Amino acid sequence: MTRVAVLDDYLRRAASLADWESLDAEVSFFHEPLAGDALVAALEGFDVLVLMRERTAFPREVLARLPSLRLVVTTGMRNASLDVDHLHERGVVVAGTEGSGTSTVEVAWALILAVAKRVVVEDRALRQGTWQTGFPAGLAGSTLGLAGLGRLGSAMVGPARAFGMEVVAWSENLTAARAAEVGVERVSKEELLRRADVLSIHLVSSDRTRGLFGAAELAALKPSAVLVNTSRGPIVDEAALIDTLRERRIAGAGLDVYDAEPLPVDHPLLALDNVVLTPHLGYVTEAGFREMYRQAVEDIAAFLAGAPVRRVAGSGSSDA
Repeated sequence: MTRVAVLDDYLRRAASLADWESLDAEVSFFHEPLAGDALVAALEGFDVLVLMRERTAFPREVLARLPSLRLVVTTGMRNASLDVDHLHERGVVVAGTEGSGTSTVEVAWALILAVAKRVVVEDRALRQGTWQTGFPAGLAGSTLGLAGLGRLGSAMVGPARAFGMEVVAWSENLTAARAAEVGVERVSKEELLRRADVLSIHLVSSDRTRGLFGAAELAALKPSAVLVNTSRGPIVDEAALIDTLRERRIAGAGLDVYDAEPLPVDHPLLALDNVVLTPHLGYVTEAGFREMYRQAVEDIAAFLAGAPVRRVAGSGSSDA
């Protein structure tokens, strides 16, 4: 019988969110993060993997040690942590799921408001008996700087307008026409950093964007600025950001993504009081997971029937 491994079920809910029993397969659920030899040992003999986004990395050297694979399903239609080209070379089918909503935008605004309004700081102080410890920042009249103006970056604009903010945007490929279509001002990267009171990152992770915001870029921000990253951790130089926050060269940060996930319990970010942290919640909703797992079951059923759907293309593949 076909063996299916559903990985990274941190909330232990995957089994109840889709009709796995409809598959002519044996389905196993893994709840804890796995890596290295432990990952390979756990997955030996499985024919199908179901991945929750990029929670577990599958580079070529790991996949090469899993010869039984016939199908890999990733939630989403892109997975930077999966060597899709290697799987295609081996004849392994890679399928995805479509439609993820805009809950990432909600998390971005939750982080912006939590930092600006000192929600975590004041909550902690109030529980310890102190009533008000500092001035919250006002958003009206301030500038939201967007790094990236795709689907999620564009969805940031409406709430910003409602709060009375100006909006500027930059990305390497942003055109004046696209900026005008969304109703924001296109600026250079240098001007984005200089003008942003809140810098919110909405770029795709790639070799080109890795470390895009390093020590020099962070130094160009206002001392009163807030950085929010709900995209991917490595887009911001984490060590440089920690130094910047520790030395209070910016007002604070709101982070939903990190270089290493789950975040290690001894990570230096956890010791800082001017950063609000969430555990990569940008795409995490019950409705969203239910739909992703429903489509994953559909992908597996289609593959077993000999007619794969929602195939994921690699960098050199023409798969649609």
